[in-house]
Amino acid sequence: MQEKIIILDFGSQYTQLIARRIREMNVYSEIHPYYHPLEFDETVKGVILSGSPFSVHQDQAPDIDIDQITKVLPLLGVCYGSQLIAHKKGGQVTPSKIREYGRANLSFVNTQNALLQGLSPHSQVWMSHGDTITHIADHEYEVIASTDHVKVAAYQHKNLPVFGIQFHPEVTHSTEGQQLLKNFVLNICQCKPDWTPASFIEETIEKLQKQIGNDKVVLGLSGGVDSSVAAVLLHKAIGKNLTCIFVDNGLLRKNEYEQVLHSYQDMGLNVIGVDAKQEFYSALAGLTAPEQKRKAIGRVFIEVFDVESHKIEGVKWLGQGTIYPDVIESVSVKGPSATIKSHHNVGGLPEKMKLKVVEPLNTLFKDEVRRVGKALNISDLILQRHPFPGPGLAIRILGDITPEKVAILQEVDDIFIGNLRKANLYNEVWQAGVILLPVKSVGVMGDERTYENAVCLRAVTSVDGMTADWCHLPYDFLAKVSNEIINKVKGVNRVVYDISSKPPATIEWE
Repeated sequence: MQEKIIILDFGSQYTQLIARRIREMNVYSEIHPYYHPLEFDETVKGVILSGSPFSVHQDQAPDIDIDQITKVLPLLGVCYGSQLIAHKKGGQVTPSKIREYGRANLSFVNTQNALLQGLSPHSQVWMSHGDTITHIADHEYEVIASTDHVKVAAYQHKNLPVFGIQFHPEVTHSTEGQQLLKNFVLNICQCKPDWTPASFIEETIEKLQKQIGNDKVVLGLSGGVDSSVAAVLLHKAIGKNLTCIFVDNGLLRKNEYEQVLHSYQDMGLNVIGVDAKQEFYSALAGLTAPEQKRKAIGRVFIEVFDVESHKIEGVKWLGQGTIYPDVIESVSVKGPSATIKSHHNVGGLPEKMKLKVVEPLNTLFKDEVRRVGKALNISDLILQRHPFPGPGLAIRILGDITPEKVAILQEVDDIFIGNLRKANLYNEVWQAGVILLPVKSVGVMGDERTYENAVCLRAVTSVDGMTADWCHLPYDFLAKVSNEIINKVKGVNRVVYDISSKPPATIEWE
């Protein structure tokens, strides 16, 4: 059984970062909402309490039974977590006279302490708190680090492996934060760093075989990283009992349906390709609102997938490429986020088809999915593919959808993406695409005036898509792409480049 660190989430914006930092040590970590029952089996080696937007003095402040953890496991409180321990154990937490936010430097560090070994005397840390621990119960706890403004920057119980820190080691601005986390996870909790892509694959295949047995599974492929890696894992576990369905909704990139189908067949997957372009175009006819388009695409996909699935006898499971951020979001302390747009993963299938769901990737972050895919020898063409929205080009065509508009956008997009690859820029960009604008502009071609479409190029850099910056592509590259689009694609006479970051803009326009 895999050893793990449990992170209890009190609603901090940085909670996922703590999990990622621990996983970078090849140690498995899980995020649980603080209100989940505190049950720890022998695989759990330690617990971390996250930060929170709350103050410990607020009526609705998150709370847990600290003693239930400290009796059996090492405990590290981060920011709010440290204030909660101090508050419940006879210390004093008060509103800061000056709210400490941003970089600070430790002025005192007990480098003999197990948590702080290897840290520099004036290590830079990242503060983000409105309250401060002004006093700890001296008979039980001792201060192990301070800044000029915060005496109790870190503390430890004198007899137990219980620690609190008022800064955030998980953010990169805490320059030695990873060392501190390593001290806790590897030394204090004594976790073995053996959670690797190879161990994940071996454990997951064994688990899938037990879970599914001789049942049949159907999985919808999209051509993207998540569904592809999920399919290969399931294929390794159950072989011919997996059937994959790849639907051409008429909203894919140019030649993508044929290329991806070919790739999957080369990988030995049992794939059924379904040309459903006309069904999707008919359902989209006349729709202009983004949510209407998304819902129409979702409805038709379910209908097409349902029909194809019923052609396979004895299917009992639906395979999905759900990844860990989706799972965390669904049980978030704050509840699921406000709906900005319908999720691109199509819901409703399991209920409609009366199938059980199997999600082999639901413990992995996106970068971990790619590493597992590499260990499975999946082609870089799929693994390094930019994220592509489930509704496809429908949400990159502003306004109504017609086959003619799709054809124009496919040509423009093909030129943009093709040039990114040729210029060795594709892997430097997190996501790129083109938007067909509902705008026509006057142009001059030869001796004629034209009145044709404008398109917008979009390219962003990001780690996980939660935030993104517009990509500073070279001017000569953009000039070449613009020139090629206008010369080669009939119906386009103007190219613009989107220089908006997320937030406030989103990556997609719809």
